Amino acid sequence: MKCSARRRVLCGLVLVFATGSTFGQSQSGNRSDQAVPAAAAQAQSADPANTRGQDSNFVIGESDVLAISVWKEPDLTKTVRVRSDGKISLPLVGEVQAASRTPLQLEGDITEKLKSFINSPVVSVLVQEVNSKKINILGEVSKPGSYSVAVAPTVLDAIAAAGGFRDFAKKSGVYILRTGPDGHQVRLNFNYKDFVKGKNPEQNIKLEANDSVIVP
Repeated sequence: MKCSARRRVLCGLVLVFATGSTFGQSQSGNRSDQAVPAAAAQAQSADPANTRGQDSNFVIGESDVLAISVWKEPDLTKTVRVRSDGKISLPLVGEVQAASRTPLQLEGDITEKLKSFINSPVVSVLVQEVNSKKINILGEVSKPGSYSVAVAPTVLDAIAAAGGFRDFAKKSGVYILRTGPDGHQVRLNFNYKDFVKGKNPEQNIKLEANDSVIVP
């Protein structure tokens, strides 16, 4: 159909409007499609069961600080310290044995107790501070004593935490006493003088609970 000049302008405007409307609907549909997986991903990341990321073999001990949360239950989210009797107290749950349990085991214990009050509770237990795992630093250091592994994770860290060497310390003769699973004690050497020269860096071992660092 032929159009006059005026009608051609009107026809063109109608065509542009129709095309723009169709394009807008298409774009809107695409955004709607993309919103579903994005929302699902956000909901999944909010689930504390998907955010563990800690050592499953870690055993909770006295004085450790725990961050405990229950998904979608902010009133039950607490940061608690394990008492000297090994227990913690939580709303609804009451007292729970925490010491000698792994975070995963404690999650299960709390979950079972909450089932009487909440449908399908999702519990997360994270260790915020490790205070129960101790090492000893003895001998010619400024402040010998017992320190948390969290403060002194390596031999060098232990020496620094204890205030450094005294004047007559034998820096080349430092050693670590460690009791193995079979009950036998092993001796691990640490030559500080070599270490600061870049020699034998592997001697700066990661300390374990109950290790004793001896500075003669």
